[in-house]
Amino acid sequence: MEYDRDPDANEILEGFKLNWMNLRDGSTGKVLWQSTDDMSKPGKEHSARVPKKVLKCKTVSREVNFSSKHVIEELRLQQRVLFNDSILEDWHFRFGFVIPDSTNTWQSVIEAAPAQDMLPSSALSGNVVIETYFFNKNVLISTSSVRVFYV
Repeated sequence: MEYDRDPDANEILEGFKLNWMNLRDGSTGKVLWQSTDDMSKPGKEHSARVPKKVLKCKTVSREVNFSSKHVIEELRLQQRVLFNDSILEDWHFRFGFVIPDSTNTWQSVIEAAPAQDMLPSSALSGNVVIETYFFNKNVLISTSSVRVFYV
């Protein structure tokens, strides 16, 4: 996917940091996975070792804590879930206005596909890449990729 980059996007990216992220069972609130790696940074493929029991949840709550030195007028994400380089899912999330020099927590709930449509963790592990596109309005700030291993 190709997007034009605005010079201001580089400044926003330099001041943006993903502090931590977790995945919770949406029914119980129990944390199933957490990381303090900044997976928002472009230029390399990040990896996440996620417990396979997350695939059994009907809903998953994703909580992201991030900091920004600069104002972001409308932060939004587009995430593509790729399986062997083919798009399985395409998600869109909107956070909205980000105050400069702020730290924010953003929670999203993701519904699972029906059980009969789910692939086994053994087929998915290492073959799923989540591409995340970070935008300020329609201007691309960054793109990151995370390869998921189910353990």
